[in-house]
Amino acid sequence: MASGKTKPAFCRGDHTHEIPMELFKQNRARLCERLKATGKVPEKSYVLLQGGVADTRNDSDHEPLFRQESFFHWAFGVEEPDFYGAIEVDTGKAILFPPHLPESYAVWMGKLLTEDDFKHLYSVDEVHFADKISDVLKKKEPSRLLTLHGLNTDSGKYSKEAVFEGIAEFTVNNEILHPEITECRVFKTDLELQALHYANKISSEAHIQVMKNVRPGMYEYQAESIFQHYCHFTGGLRILSYTCICGSGHNGSILHYGHAGAPNSKPIEDGDMCLFDMGGEYYCYSSDITCSFPANGKFTPDQKAIYEAVLASSRAVMSAAKPGVSWVDMHKLAERVLLEHLVKLGILQGDLDEMMKVRLPAVFMPHGLGHFLGIDTHDCGGYPQGVERINEPGLRSLRTARILQPRMVITIEPGCYFIDHLLDAALNDERHKKFIVEEVLRRFRRFGGVRIEDDIAITETGVENLTCVPRTVEEIERVMAEGRQQHKPLPQHQKQEATEQ
Repeated sequence: MASGKTKPAFCRGDHTHEIPMELFKQNRARLCERLKATGKVPEKSYVLLQGGVADTRNDSDHEPLFRQESFFHWAFGVEEPDFYGAIEVDTGKAILFPPHLPESYAVWMGKLLTEDDFKHLYSVDEVHFADKISDVLKKKEPSRLLTLHGLNTDSGKYSKEAVFEGIAEFTVNNEILHPEITECRVFKTDLELQALHYANKISSEAHIQVMKNVRPGMYEYQAESIFQHYCHFTGGLRILSYTCICGSGHNGSILHYGHAGAPNSKPIEDGDMCLFDMGGEYYCYSSDITCSFPANGKFTPDQKAIYEAVLASSRAVMSAAKPGVSWVDMHKLAERVLLEHLVKLGILQGDLDEMMKVRLPAVFMPHGLGHFLGIDTHDCGGYPQGVERINEPGLRSLRTARILQPRMVITIEPGCYFIDHLLDAALNDERHKKFIVEEVLRRFRRFGGVRIEDDIAITETGVENLTCVPRTVEEIERVMAEGRQQHKPLPQHQKQEATEQ
């Protein structure tokens, strides 16, 4: 955190992006306006939010790197744990309640900040330590405390409602706040868009570095390491938006590869297609980018055909997406373009309308086309009241079914995967089997997958692509060839034989 020359701001150095605390003041003002517009909020109401809590790993004293709870960050921009925050709805004035740490903590944590320090750092109207929260709020005589309780329709989990000792003495409403603050997060301000631009810029550059340096003989986790190092060293992105997916070969068909049971640990082999889905976040603002390319830098005819099928789907959506367009229709457009290419390739045969009717596209693209992006990678607000999920293969996986509007930020990420589980089921389903040419499909059984993912902002007339990486076959091969001119031999480490003492 840097205070800047005049106004408080977050910055990780002159070479990085500066985010003014004005961003969060604007967010609080937007929230207050929405709450007042509901007609449900009496005068002298206060929003009360509780930030993330410091925790330790299991029963140890090891503290994992803290990352702020997303709604709290959106409203206050606070980096540290164990805070509360209140907003007076009538005026937009903000109060922070940091934890009151014992003086002895200064030995381990450095200088402890005062209430005035926090007030300046986060540009709020008042600061009182959290052990005084009940007393301070009583003096304000609030008519209501509006607390956060609601379902995240993306994760299926509920938000954390603020609680503190003495809250039972106040009148609390936990129904009004959640839908309004969630809707605020769906639509980004100019300052938020700038933060997302920066996270995308650095993450895009990091993907290019991976493209230039990956080659057969590496392990998937080494590619992940290149990405992480570039994001942190060059851009100050200390935290990644999500667990990196670095699938090579058949692993590219595992949609959320990279988890603890499959930790990007396979050697990358000559002839593998790589599907690398990685993004960094800057001050909690996320990016989510997927690049697919051949490990050896040169597409085979089959790799090129599948890649260009997915690229055509991506670009068809990017050309059609604009305010007023249904995201469900965009998903179906991506599916149809993909089917057209699979028919040309000889994997499928028959009538496209019939394929769409029996939901054949979900065999090859079982996930949704994309998701909202912001302070969370899978950002909230996908299914507000009145927007229903469609219970059909592929469509039920859509993370939103909304109509696009300006200032939404969403990913476009069509894919094509050869997943044994889904292929076997399709070949045993008479509705699907008649469209599949088995002898051609057999050639792709160990192919893996291709996904192309860009982060876009909906503008007044169309879209702005925040992501900037090589996308055509020719661009990818050129960038990878440039990187190979600088390649050094991979280090060889011999296993040491255990010797007796």
